[in-house]
Amino acid sequence: MLKQNLQFKLSQKLSPQQIQLMKLIQLPTQAFEQRLKEEMNENPALEGGKEEDEYADEFEKEEFDDYEEDEYDRIDAEDINIDEYLSNDETPEYKLQVNNYSDDDDDREVPFAAPVTFHQDLINQLNTFILSEDERDIAEFLVGSIDDMGYIRRSISDIVDDLAFTQGIYTDETSVEKILHIVHELEPSGVGARDLQECLLLQLKHKTPTESVDLASDIIANQFEQFTKKHYEKLLQKYGVSQEQLKKAIEEIEKLNPKPGGAFTGNNKLVEHVVPDFTIRIVEGELELLLNGRNAPELHVSKDYQDMLRTYKDSRDKSNAQKDAVQFIKQKLDSAKWFIDAIRQRQETLFVTINAIMHYQQEYFLEGDETKLRPMILKDIADMIGLDISTVSRVANSKYVETPYGTKLIKEFFSEAMKNDQGEDVSTIEIKKILQQVIEEEDKKKPLPDDQLADILKDKGYPIARRTIAKYREQLDIPVARMRKKM
Repeated sequence: MLKQNLQFKLSQKLSPQQIQLMKLIQLPTQAFEQRLKEEMNENPALEGGKEEDEYADEFEKEEFDDYEEDEYDRIDAEDINIDEYLSNDETPEYKLQVNNYSDDDDDREVPFAAPVTFHQDLINQLNTFILSEDERDIAEFLVGSIDDMGYIRRSISDIVDDLAFTQGIYTDETSVEKILHIVHELEPSGVGARDLQECLLLQLKHKTPTESVDLASDIIANQFEQFTKKHYEKLLQKYGVSQEQLKKAIEEIEKLNPKPGGAFTGNNKLVEHVVPDFTIRIVEGELELLLNGRNAPELHVSKDYQDMLRTYKDSRDKSNAQKDAVQFIKQKLDSAKWFIDAIRQRQETLFVTINAIMHYQQEYFLEGDETKLRPMILKDIADMIGLDISTVSRVANSKYVETPYGTKLIKEFFSEAMKNDQGEDVSTIEIKKILQQVIEEEDKKKPLPDDQLADILKDKGYPIARRTIAKYREQLDIPVARMRKKM
């Protein structure tokens, strides 16, 4: 029986059109617009904008009872109901409700100047140094070896080998080290470092020398491990300085950038511009949901293609060439009509899914308090709207909603449930928020270890194990107590 059930499940394969629909549902607004452009370029029977067909009403009302199709008129043994394609009934009205699209329906893109990339900026800075042709080639190769965070992650010996094999430049490690020192003079300071320690030292080197900067440099150069482990008592003993002196030195270090490349605004990694797929507003105490109008394009079947079918229908003598042309037209019209219908289904799926989420989390959307987020899993929403869990997942994982409290990724509203001391289900998001608040309010001179954090949350009504506290803390990107310690 198990084998039969397994075979049955494996045999339930999605059709190519169903797969395409799922892909459309998964696309966020900007990617959907690109997909729409591609489809319109590939299918001339699909056109954008409102349909202005003076014959539309005529074709809707007219019945062609006197038209008889004989064997000669058959195309691939399949009847073509031309009236179906000439009718305007299938052209959907995409705005399901008047308010079902946001004010950005007519948004215009703001032009911007293409920025200089991170690596190009470094190359431009090299022009201020007097270098021989070979030295410049090596310097540019080193700059090309810098990753987006500003580091050279490869050894000098590997770079020497690569210069020989890929650039035909034969040199030695000493020469490359010499050029690397020049790269280290480039901005932002710290760029071209081979590890964090060197990165911090390079930045301190560029600072105006003071007692605090000198002490910070010595600590990074000679006591780096003690510093990273925050063994401040050992550093006080080592240098024989006061707590205030050590504190100032550490403050100098904390001002440094551990990822100098990442701070460059012209980084060659494009900054993702998030376009909200939905907007939730509060209007007179009630929630209002708007679908971004860019997800609801106006599409129709090409009038030219309708005219071609009309010509074929009115023709008395139908040649083989005409039949072939109509077959091609039929395929394009089928594809256009399916795509139009798929967009309508996509729009309805997006709207009904986020509408269910909005009502499920109504208390949060009205108040903005993350502790009011209810436990919610994909199945909860899938059951509410009668869709498959995978469909809800496709909507939640890739779509953003603009709320009065900022633009949020929809999947962030989903969380597992845990029991509080009253036996009530509470969201793990609520617990994480409270944990974060406790850590923010702790004494940074004596940060709380995980077992004490567990005790505090237990006193607040959330009996959670220490290992769970550790898991949530890591998910919140909060370091262990020792690493949160401040002087």
